[in-house]
Amino acid sequence: MDLEALRRYSALHPKPAGLTLQYGTAGFRSRAEQLDHIVFRMGLLAILRSKAVTATIGIMVTASHNPEEDNGVKLVDPLGEMLHPSWEEYATQLANAEEQELQKVITEICQKAEVNLHKDASVFIGRDTRPSSKKLSQSVIDGIQVLGGQYHDYGLVTTPQLHYMVCCQNTQGQYGKATLEGYYEKLSKAFMELIKQSHCSGENQKHLKIDCANGIGALKLSEMKPYFPQEVVIHIYNDGTKEKLNHLCGADFVKVQQKPPGGLDMKPNERCCSFDGDADRIVYYYKDTAGHFHLIDGDKIATLISIFLKELLVKQDFKMAVVQTAYANGNSTRYLQETLKVPVHCVKTGVKHLHHKAQEFDVGVYFEANGHGTVLFSKTAETKIRQLVKEEKDDEKREAAKMLENMIDLINQTVGDAVSDMLVIEAILALKGLTVQQWDALYTDLPNRLLKVQVADRRVIDTTDAERRALTPPGLQEKIDALVKKYKLSRAFVRPSGTEDVVRIYAEADTQENADALAHEVSLAVFHLAGGKGAPPQRNSAPPLVHFHIVPEIQVPHPQSTGHGCMTGALL
Repeated sequence: MDLEALRRYSALHPKPAGLTLQYGTAGFRSRAEQLDHIVFRMGLLAILRSKAVTATIGIMVTASHNPEEDNGVKLVDPLGEMLHPSWEEYATQLANAEEQELQKVITEICQKAEVNLHKDASVFIGRDTRPSSKKLSQSVIDGIQVLGGQYHDYGLVTTPQLHYMVCCQNTQGQYGKATLEGYYEKLSKAFMELIKQSHCSGENQKHLKIDCANGIGALKLSEMKPYFPQEVVIHIYNDGTKEKLNHLCGADFVKVQQKPPGGLDMKPNERCCSFDGDADRIVYYYKDTAGHFHLIDGDKIATLISIFLKELLVKQDFKMAVVQTAYANGNSTRYLQETLKVPVHCVKTGVKHLHHKAQEFDVGVYFEANGHGTVLFSKTAETKIRQLVKEEKDDEKREAAKMLENMIDLINQTVGDAVSDMLVIEAILALKGLTVQQWDALYTDLPNRLLKVQVADRRVIDTTDAERRALTPPGLQEKIDALVKKYKLSRAFVRPSGTEDVVRIYAEADTQENADALAHEVSLAVFHLAGGKGAPPQRNSAPPLVHFHIVPEIQVPHPQSTGHGCMTGALL
């Protein structure tokens, strides 16, 4: 380690006094002006990680769906996964070290993680379209150069594209070519092979309006347009030329606000979707002839994909499961388990937990309700599927294997990918001859409410059973159980925030009124038993923000029916 170079470069990226940040599922995120020292040090850490695992590591500069003024950085592990949990701790330790402790912390990490500083190292870098991203990427490069590593700067790419490149590099091309052209070619070829089987016609079916959140997705979709077949016509909105990133648009805005994005002209029954700022989330939606907005979120995306895959997998005797979090709508879980007969597993909130669980099955489908998700095929399943394409004598089984092979190539298995997921959805809709309205009619979401309550210390809440039951404080879970019994088709749970002293409350029931009432009653229980701050929460009140102790976050409009819909027979 060149200590003089470390001191010199570190002085160019000083740590602001008193600033402490923590590496989480999304890496580091904060106001862009607070991140220069963080991204420099993550350049250092990427080299250490690369030397430790003898593989290329990725580092992405983005804050995803956050406002344009924010930014962030996260590391990508060798197979395109998120950074290993043990290294999240090292990232936090390195980011918060004082200048004079930097060398000592690096040495400690090397000892704990058995890093050989004499080994070669390689890092792939990507960034989104934020005004601050280019300068922060240069700070990453400074950190890389201090420890003498090699790097390849891909410049402007979506987050999933960088994950893809890293995986391609470390699998010696088995997953694909580590270039944007390789990404476009692999996805478009698999997509075209799939829709060859489609007998769907109609001008409206092939048009799709895409809100790109004024982010990187617009740029990359434009580059990919020449690769699309005539069967799909995409119309790009919020392309970043007029408005700010994620401002009143994007997947997160549409999901939370339950309304269309600004900048997109929606006509009745048109199929539309939204990406988020770094293009790793996607949600679909449409307006009916009466002008009512209909959101198709990650739960219904997972359901559509599961229906399609189950039909193919039954012919090949593979086992599939769906992985959800506690926030998945109850009717999505019922539909998957009771109608489709697909096993559903619930895990803690956070993509890394879903991804890890999905790896346990031949085929694991996972999506968060926010639209972030993908499908994982085990190596055993993939090898057998590709073998069946070549050797299967039964025409029907061989055709099913061929479709599965194309799905394997179309899906970005490293991470949720809005572009890849969009093509998967469009292929399934075309092959099934389904309209967006028919897809939406699979089941009707139960009305729900998400609230949060300020507390003195969020650590008083401890949970179990994938965060669905509270262990502490004493008496809280018993109170929640009693409240849930008052309402039909109801459930509720509480969990502490990972970043602030608030407790999040989720409730659902047969009507919106009952969901609202249940959420409010649970919030009062949390306030009294978990040390709430300020006045007790008031239902349907809007006190001044300075005293805002209970905040509505998501509301799903009350549907007329809570049944499973009427499309089952047409799809199975």
